[in-house]
Amino acid sequence: MKTNATHLAAGVVAILLIFALSVGCTETAPGENETPGAGATTAPAGGGDILRIATTTSLENTGLLAELERVYEGETGMDLQFIAQGTGQSIDSGRRGDVDLVLVHAPDLEQQFIDDGFGINPRCIAYNYFIIVGPESDPAGIANMTPVEAFRTLYAAGTNETAGVAFVSRGDNSGTHNQEQVLWEEAGYDYDGEILNAGGWYVEAGKGMGDTLILANEQQAYTLSDEGTYLSFADRLELVPVVAEGAELLNRYSAIAVDPAQYPGVNAEGAADFINWLTTNETKEMIGEFGTEEFGKPLFTPLYAPECTEPPFNCTCAEPVPTPT
Repeated sequence: MKTNATHLAAGVVAILLIFALSVGCTETAPGENETPGAGATTAPAGGGDILRIATTTSLENTGLLAELERVYEGETGMDLQFIAQGTGQSIDSGRRGDVDLVLVHAPDLEQQFIDDGFGINPRCIAYNYFIIVGPESDPAGIANMTPVEAFRTLYAAGTNETAGVAFVSRGDNSGTHNQEQVLWEEAGYDYDGEILNAGGWYVEAGKGMGDTLILANEQQAYTLSDEGTYLSFADRLELVPVVAEGAELLNRYSAIAVDPAQYPGVNAEGAADFINWLTTNETKEMIGEFGTEEFGKPLFTPLYAPECTEPPFNCTCAEPVPTPT
């Protein structure tokens, strides 16, 4: 009797084990049966009432994004979901189809994004200027130089270990970081070969604009910043604008939709509607007034036709984006 009971129990356990294994085999492992490929997405970047926008930390730091979000959501009911990061990272998000549009400020990277077939319908929105900020004592002696002269002088002072001279770079492939690299190259230096290996005076923050300004302030170092973010952080900084004039300091912002031919799941209609809203005179007036009350001057200057189509802007700022069919 005991033997029969033992056999019965063993049989029940075996049946339960077989059942459990059969159930487990029906579950799909993470990533199993997913179709690989550059254009594969598990879900649309956005949706009918969601619009995902990869954008720059400078626009977030100034507070302009929050104002655009407040007004546009109030008018349309669309849920704007901003992802603030460097321009290079934002454009990479667009290349992966993770967002519906990008709002960025690096013309060369933007054009490559479009030429590679990932971006469509670019519209320039506004501009401000980059500035070189640093300690009021200006240990490198670059005040009122041209931007290129200032960078040559900074390199000479830094590599000669001049007391108090340091430079903090964004170091994050942002629009600001890309403009910094352009300035080093125009000053006659190979960025990868000479600047990155220039010594301890050159510091890569790997952070957004606000955090980079704070770090530069702590180290009493020079840095390149967009004017808007500097003004919005000025009450926390001892750093002052040292070089603020020069054509090389122009900082243009543009909106570019992700091409639905590459990623059919993106919210192409929502992207077109938002870009068209950004280019209306009413929105441009709002952008042009933003910051005036708090800082005594606007943080951005909106672009209007035909000025935007001419040098130094060379972009489209007023032509409506066609609604996707």
